[in-house]
Amino acid sequence: MYEPSKHLATFNVAGFQYWDGARVLGELKAGKRLKLVPEPDNPHDPSAIALYYHGAKLGYVPAKMNEPLATFLHFGHRKAVTATVLQVNKKADPWEQVRVALSVVDARKKHK
Repeated sequence: MYEPSKHLATFNVAGFQYWDGARVLGELKAGKRLKLVPEPDNPHDPSAIALYYHGAKLGYVPAKMNEPLATFLHFGHRKAVTATVLQVNKKADPWEQVRVALSVVDARKKHK
């Protein structure tokens, strides 16, 4: 059965307080898509995957879940995975302000 997408994981943006998130926090809303950008040359973690919104770096996919995703992206499956803002809480601590959902997109054809 065709499904538009299947939920893989939910997480808070790691390192949100250190990047440009505060600059775009007012624009972030549930349902907004984020760009996943692998950073294989990252000196702290070669599996690091940064999250961007309209050119602003928000932070990272948490390290505990980035390695399988980095492998998937490395092998050209970028369009198969989406990162979407799930929740924004401006009153929370910075590392808990933005919650993201990772989903895999169903590439099978819809049956009519």
